[in-house]
Amino acid sequence: MSNQHGISVNLQGVTKTYGTVVALNNFNLDIAPGELVALLGPSGCGKTTALRILAGLDTQHSGQILVDGKDIVGVPANKRNMGMVFQAYSLFPTMTVLENIAYGMRVRHISKEKQVARANELLELVGLQETGKRLSHQLSGGQQQRVALARALAIEPSVLLLDEPLSALDAQVRTQLRDEIKRIQTEVGTTTLFVTHDQEEAMAIADRVGVMRHGVLEQCASPQAVYLNPINVSVAKFVGAMNLLPAVVTTNNELEIYGQSVGWRNPDGLTARSGRALVRPEQLLLGSPTTDRPANAIVTNQTFLGPLTRISAKVMSDGNTLHVEMPSIEASDYPIGKNVVVTIQATSVLLDA
Repeated sequence: MSNQHGISVNLQGVTKTYGTVVALNNFNLDIAPGELVALLGPSGCGKTTALRILAGLDTQHSGQILVDGKDIVGVPANKRNMGMVFQAYSLFPTMTVLENIAYGMRVRHISKEKQVARANELLELVGLQETGKRLSHQLSGGQQQRVALARALAIEPSVLLLDEPLSALDAQVRTQLRDEIKRIQTEVGTTTLFVTHDQEEAMAIADRVGVMRHGVLEQCASPQAVYLNPINVSVAKFVGAMNLLPAVVTTNNELEIYGQSVGWRNPDGLTARSGRALVRPEQLLLGSPTTDRPANAIVTNQTFLGPLTRISAKVMSDGNTLHVEMPSIEASDYPIGKNVVVTIQATSVLLDA
């Protein structure tokens, strides 16, 4: 299948309310041609509302929606040429797989010959060449969602919209299909908006991740940037695990945590001289204590996570519990009850005052 040229999508100043509830508050999002952007956030943050407004299923109260530079506000959903995949597979139970995929083309009065050719092409793309004559109930959940994706792509949409398409699947199938969606989207080149509450899913599949909170897009950047350089404390707390460690700002404007000076950022313009530093578990190291230091601690728990183990340790000086992640092969060196010293290896810490 030849790679298509994606088109741009721009949501500018979009606001949507439901009574007194503000679902989107001056929401802005730009998606480059062929890009896959994932909107990530907790329930009620507005991510699905943004997708539905782009699809034409909901109407905003203000703001512009541009697709390929053209304002589509007022254009009905069935005229926007967008393919959608929902959490529920929504396949027609009395139609075969091929008939499901061809449905949108049939509605558009595309010739039967082209319908069959395109449907078979998409079946090959999603790896279901042998299932064309089956009914939906004869497929697994993962297979049904592959068919739903093929059906959405059959009409050659300008934009592909995916609303938590993997959340109803078990973990192993979800991971496999996530990787398949990324491969297929890259191959066909369709501009895509992917909505999810799953952080790992967003990080793995997206070119950029948009983190939402209270109807506002707080940060939209590469997965690496969102994780390693969150724009503010809110994003840092939401994305990934965090330790909140007591910290003070010294007279030299350095941040000190348990007697250790660490690099820090102050994007929120804080003037406070103390607070809680946000440090990720992998930014902490454990070692053997040699002297009475503020960062001396005792191991209280181990949580096996497969390739990694999360070790909990109680700091002697203040009773605070922190969490350290390390390769599981090294975790046996730190059994419960062992005395350790914690070293902080962070260079861009945020302070929550």
